[in-house]
Amino acid sequence: MKYLRKDRISNGMKIAISNLQKKIPVAAKKIREAILKVLQTEKIKKTGQVNLFFVSDTKIRELNLRYRGENNATDVLVFDISRARNQLLADIFISTDTAKRNARLFKTYLQYEIYLYVIHGLLHLLGYKDNGKKNRLIMRRREAFLLKILNLSPPPAGGQV
Repeated sequence: MKYLRKDRISNGMKIAISNLQKKIPVAAKKIREAILKVLQTEKIKKTGQVNLFFVSDTKIRELNLRYRGENNATDVLVFDISRARNQLLADIFISTDTAKRNARLFKTYLQYEIYLYVIHGLLHLLGYKDNGKKNRLIMRRREAFLLKILNLSPPPAGGQV
């Protein structure tokens, strides 16, 4: 396990980032800054720890089967183990293989997909849902808003960056 970075945010939140796959480098400092910006934008004042793990499709498929009973790879899995209202305690797993595949499929770029998954995981942790048409629309709009705040928008159609 390659441990990348663990930081404490001003309000007592800790962020740990681990890159458990070898294909795609992860910019831990920039991801940490993005998480901080999302938490500030969402006005989160909780304490606790968020652990981010960047993994392969093989690993995320194992986790998805074990904990959700679904035998397929997915983009992001969130395990919220918070025990109090004023606390965030969670593990977020992100598949870099899925990010790379989806960047090609949707004609975005790898960085965009990874940050989208980070935001998506955080929004789940903060109570957003993506089941049903209405919830999915609310979550997609919030993701787009937060990506814009982070100056990450998809490239023009047809071009990868």
